[in-house]
Amino acid sequence: MTQALFAASSGARACEKRLDILANNLSNINTVGFKQDSLIFKVPYQGSEQKGDSNLGPSLILNPTQPNATITDFSPGRLRYTQNVLDLALDGNGFFCIETPEGRCYTRKGNFTLNQEGVLVTKDGYPVLGESGEIKINGYDISIDEGGEVSVDGAAVDTISVVSIANAQILRKIGGTLFSSPGSRVEENKAENVKVKQGFIETSNVNVVKAMTEMIDVLRGYESYQKIMQTLDDARKRAVNEVGKPG
Repeated sequence: MTQALFAASSGARACEKRLDILANNLSNINTVGFKQDSLIFKVPYQGSEQKGDSNLGPSLILNPTQPNATITDFSPGRLRYTQNVLDLALDGNGFFCIETPEGRCYTRKGNFTLNQEGVLVTKDGYPVLGESGEIKINGYDISIDEGGEVSVDGAAVDTISVVSIANAQILRKIGGTLFSSPGSRVEENKAENVKVKQGFIETSNVNVVKAMTEMIDVLRGYESYQKIMQTLDDARKRAVNEVGKPG
């Protein structure tokens, strides 16, 4: 009974973790460039692993699935036209490069602005990197072509650095839309077949209907685990109270 209670409580905790992630995804449905997260599980298995042996019933009961890692879905969101000349979106796989106090970071959030020095920066004030470093804009007529070349009043200034990352799953969020590679160096390459779209932003890739459906499913699962734990606790109490009573 103790092991069954442990399995049920483990399932409830897994539901809580999934619920936290789904709630965070839904809270960012209007966040530019946001990438949704999902939870993956591991299935502990004890005993011989004989080829073709699918009789895992006892193992699955005694060793319930556990949350293993949170992964990010880097699939693109829908592009929305804004007419703002400093709004940029990437049509294809790639990331803008951003200089932050924590070092070089990456993002798909392209609603940029200019700081007081005329440097192209994120909404948090971090410089957007070009091939020559920070991009400084002094002028009025700002044009950015699909290759990322920035022209001001007809003169080329720099080219926005857009990179592809082969091992993107090692990236970790350090904010809603910023990614870094703590403890390891990413394999960074110049992005190919990617277009920079001026006057557009990339919306969140959260599927609201799917996320709401999953949330309902998780809540029902959590309620089921609670009922199981309550039933097991009631059975334990009856067993304790009835021990030693004459038949």
